[in-house]
Amino acid sequence: MRTPLLLLICLLVLIVSTPCKADLSLTLDDKEMAQADAMYQQYCSLCHGKDREGYKADHAPSLKSESMLSTAYPQLLFDTISWGRVNSAMDGYSKEAGGPLSDADIILLIRWLAQKERISPIELGEASVQGNALNGKVIYSENCVSCHGVNGEGVTAPAIADQLFLSSATDNYLKHAIVYGREGTPMQSFSNKLHDEEINDIVAYLRSQASGWRPTPLELAKWPEPEEFVINPKGSNPTFNLRDGRYVPAKEVVQALESNNKLIILDTRPGSAWQRIHIPGAVPMPYYRDKSRIAEYLPNDDTWIVAYCACPHAASDSVVNHLRSLGYKNTAVIDEGILKWIEMGLPVEAGKDKANKK
Repeated sequence: MRTPLLLLICLLVLIVSTPCKADLSLTLDDKEMAQADAMYQQYCSLCHGKDREGYKADHAPSLKSESMLSTAYPQLLFDTISWGRVNSAMDGYSKEAGGPLSDADIILLIRWLAQKERISPIELGEASVQGNALNGKVIYSENCVSCHGVNGEGVTAPAIADQLFLSSATDNYLKHAIVYGREGTPMQSFSNKLHDEEINDIVAYLRSQASGWRPTPLELAKWPEPEEFVINPKGSNPTFNLRDGRYVPAKEVVQALESNNKLIILDTRPGSAWQRIHIPGAVPMPYYRDKSRIAEYLPNDDTWIVAYCACPHAASDSVVNHLRSLGYKNTAVIDEGILKWIEMGLPVEAGKDKANKK
């Protein structure tokens, strides 16, 4: 039983960017478990919950599901943590993507996740599932849209029409999730509701939306210097109408930028998200940054400090809460978050755009 398991792991590792010689056994010692637990609490618990229960922010799924962990380990877990999910609040944490974690860190984290639930990786095979995508679209619309969205964008459940996800998730991974569901989550088993052919059709429909995404390191830009933090330093202060004394409408932030008002905008998502796309002039201030450094170089005067994330509030709320605890008064959170900001057609830029301007 041990030899086939190690062979499976090695074969899976060949598919991803981790070295095959990496230790992926589920035998972490107490020191390694404590190190991984600390990483999880710092980077993951905000959305996935302190006990991996999920759904603390942005409908982030449970990371305790044996069904998910046993079929996603190690490739899909590694890819998802490394590169995130396109068009979602889950951004990449790999240093190659502009995040804080090395490959070794991510490998330790996925080993910890698997060991916490004592899972045994399941061999699902690489064979494609044959089905009718057009019929699958109809079945999907009747059974899946309320949670996963009309276009698989995710509503109260994870996005499943994401190119990154579909580039790593095999057909049999998708089918296994539909057949068996995810215990401890709202994702039910459809084995007694749909025929095998119908499930195959759904898999074919989901697969039809993949377009060959590949993990490509970004052209990383240098983060702004402290003297660049304040936008329009000689401008006047903006006037904001805050909901609940905290949340500012996106249109008022845009108006402040167009009026050359003085303010600071903080992007509280992972650094990789800022590299990929951000509001012009935004300063990366990841929510997981050491608390002693969140206020580093931020003026504590009348300058407005506006934070945003994608959830749309969890990460930005945590940063603003900390700033307010330090006595910062003119602080706010962009109510809609950046995903809605982009959907509204408001201005954004990528980190590489900033790099190319210099």
